[in-house]
Parts: sequence; C-alpha cells; structure tokens
Amino acid sequence: MNLPSFIWLWKIAAWSMGLSLFAYFLMAISGITLSYLRHSQHRRPSWLRPAHYITGWVMVSLVLLLLSVGIVGTLGHFGTLGHSPHLVAGLSVVFLVLLSAGSSTQISLKRPWVRTIHVVTNIVLLVGFIWVGLTGWNVVQKYLP
Repeated sequence: MNLPSFIWLWKIAAWSMGLSLFAYFLMAISGITLSYLRHSQHRRPSWLRPAHYITGWVMVSLVLLLLSVGIVGTLGHFGTLGHSPHLVAGLSVVFLVLLSAGSSTQISLKRPWVRTIHVVTNIVLLVGFIWVGLTGWNVVQKYLP
C-alpha cells in the first residue's frame, strides 16, 4: 500500500503501552492493598475497589487500542501480519487482559477460586508485558528511519 507515514500511529501505540503499564502497576498496588485489607482488621476505603475496577477497564481499553494500532500499522506497512514474534506476544497479552477482566467480574464468596485465577493471570500478565515490550522494541526498529 502507498500510505502516508505511520509515525502518528506509533506515537499512539507508545503512549498506549506506557499508560497500559502504568495502569497495570496501579492495579497491582490497589489489588495488593485490597487483598491486605481483606485479611486484616482494617476497613477498606470506599473508593479503592471502584478505582481498581475503573483502572482495569481503562487498561482493557488501552490494550484493545494497542491491538487495533498494531493490526492497522502492520497491515498498512507490510500488507500482512505475522512478521515477528510480537504478534504472538501481543495476542497473548490481549488474551490475558481479557481473562483477567472477565474473571474479576466473577469473583464472589460462592466462587473464591476465581480470585486465584484472577491473581495468577495478572502475575503471568507481567511476563506477557515484558515479552510484548521486548518484541515491540524490535518492531519499532523496523519502522524508524
């Protein structure tokens, strides 16, 4: 395809990735705090759980934006997908984020095992973010002049 420069698209991807990582770490801090407060005698601030949920949905939105940018940018630049391990890494992160978000809506006293799935998924997601970051760096090098 004879398309204009995709540098604006990569800027969106860079900001989205940075904000996704920031949201992930905010989620980790608030999740660990929620877990600690659930097992202690301290009361949980009323804003903490909603903030955890809202940050999670922001992260889901950012990761889906990254998926869209990656597909559009790769198809626009190369005409096909699958030029690097970044596709598998990215799809893995999307899957893990959606699994985490989906499991979070199912956590209840009747299904305490879902919390374990949620927590383990988020630990694996850290590895996924590292993987997608490393493979993404290689992809970015292909696009820079």
